Amino acid sequence: MAHKNKQRKDSFSNLYFTTTISIALALLAMSFTVYLLLLTHKVTEDTRESLAVSVVLKDSIPEVKQQRLEKYLNDAPFIKQALYVSKEQALAEHVAALGDDPTELLLYNPIQASYEIYLHGDYISPDSVKWIAAKIMDFEGVSDVVFEQEMLQSVTQNLRRLSLLLMVVSIVLLIISIVLINNTIRISVYSKRFIINTMKLVGAKSWFIRGPFVRRYLLNGLLAAILALAFLAGILYYLQGELNESINLFQMELIVPVAVVTVALALLITFFASLFGVNKYLRMKTDDLYYI
Repeated sequence: MAHKNKQRKDSFSNLYFTTTISIALALLAMSFTVYLLLLTHKVTEDTRESLAVSVVLKDSIPEVKQQRLEKYLNDAPFIKQALYVSKEQALAEHVAALGDDPTELLLYNPIQASYEIYLHGDYISPDSVKWIAAKIMDFEGVSDVVFEQEMLQSVTQNLRRLSLLLMVVSIVLLIISIVLINNTIRISVYSKRFIINTMKLVGAKSWFIRGPFVRRYLLNGLLAAILALAFLAGILYYLQGELNESINLFQMELIVPVAVVTVALALLITFFASLFGVNKYLRMKTDDLYYI
């Protein structure tokens, strides 16, 4: 008898272990996709914010007018950073980039001073940049506002398509994860349907029967989430080694939301899956348990 009890206990332990691993793998696929979605959004913002808008100044701009313009550029809520590029600095960059010095032919520096401004991500769109350019052009002493409109449109469209694709994949994987975890828990509860029925026959209340199952699967869900995050960290560690320092994959603004979402979903799915699974067998008659 003791031997049979030990076999049954080992069987239940193996079942819980298998359930935890199955849930962890489903959560890993989902959490990795969510991470990629957040990473893509972060790279999108960084790429868009790295595109500079050049505010070209007239050579005749009075110092007072330039100070007023500079104050506006530094205080504007849509501008992340404004860098002044003097005529000398612009000439040096031109020579370094193209290899020719226009002053040798013209005997003067034809390149105008400018401000290189970088916008916040929310304002980086063709319409927003046009609106900002129009406001800056109202300042006296501004010769032109230059930005790569075609590049901006191309970057915006491509990154938007990539984000949309990853969002669709995330939703699909979320649905698949919910179905897999739900089925895994239901199969596990199915193996204990006679225990549930026996407890019901001896007069145990429904909440008393549900309690141990729900708590057990919540614990399984939490352990599975921790395992999934550990697997994800291992994958990111490997990828970080391959990418070297070209991009930092371990950014807290990416890791923390993924961890929170993974744990929250694990607990929610396991709670409702175990609750509905136990309720199903609580409502069934004893004879019906033999025919399912």
